[in-house]
Amino acid sequence: MDDKPVRTGPDPEPDPEPPPSERPASADAGLTTGALARRLGVSPTTLRSWDRRYGIGPAARADGRHRRWAPDDVAVLETMCRLTASGVPPAEAAREARGRARENTPPVAPTAPRSRAAGPLPLGDVRQECRGLARAAVRLDAPAVARQLDRAITEFGLTVAWQDVMAPALHAVGRKWASSGDRYVEVEHLLSWHVSTALRHHTAPVGASVAPVLLACVPDEQHTLPLEALNASLARNAIPTRMFGAAVPADALGAAVRRLGPAAVVLWAQSRATAAPQL
Repeated sequence: MDDKPVRTGPDPEPDPEPPPSERPASADAGLTTGALARRLGVSPTTLRSWDRRYGIGPAARADGRHRRWAPDDVAVLETMCRLTASGVPPAEAAREARGRARENTPPVAPTAPRSRAAGPLPLGDVRQECRGLARAAVRLDAPAVARQLDRAITEFGLTVAWQDVMAPALHAVGRKWASSGDRYVEVEHLLSWHVSTALRHHTAPVGASVAPVLLACVPDEQHTLPLEALNASLARNAIPTRMFGAAVPADALGAAVRRLGPAAVVLWAQSRATAAPQL
């Protein structure tokens, strides 16, 4: 007969549960401030400022300290963002957003005077990061635009960030300007400047061990961003380039080709109106 150990003492106590601060957050615990800021296209500082100034904050905080935004809190902030993007002053937008939440009524068009940059952008089916970038641009929130561009390039890579985030936002601004009467010039200029800055920041210089690719806009073309994106992408792949920018005269282009002997020449025109077939 085999001897088996006999437990003579009391059953061991079960392992104690971890304190609340060490438990993983549940799926319905709500969004953190950082996650919500990325979703809405605002900075975390803006969310904290709205909470302090207008009482637009989370109804509860995890562990009494960490902000967690429940779905109702998020709905209030989404309304707040729509109204401020439509030109409603923040204090009035906060009152309206809180009032709609209390009444639980569907949103209606704002009655306050609309700014020149009023109305949503025609984005269509795009990444959430593109929507956040567009909302930040409409609000002229330059720090948020810069952060979201840098985050998109870091997360997706430069080429995907251009194709799926930057270009759709820029196209939406252009369509809004052309179709609605809301001129959006200030939004387009701010967004374009920050996109150009981000592309150049992420363009690493490449040594000229082989013949470069020459990049230039045709003589009547002023828009350079697609070429800047191509320039940055080629540099990421260690392909040397020579970027000449906007509206390059034909004779200057010919001189550059003769002097450089490039491996390829890329000429950019954004529309038929600016195209130069003779080149």
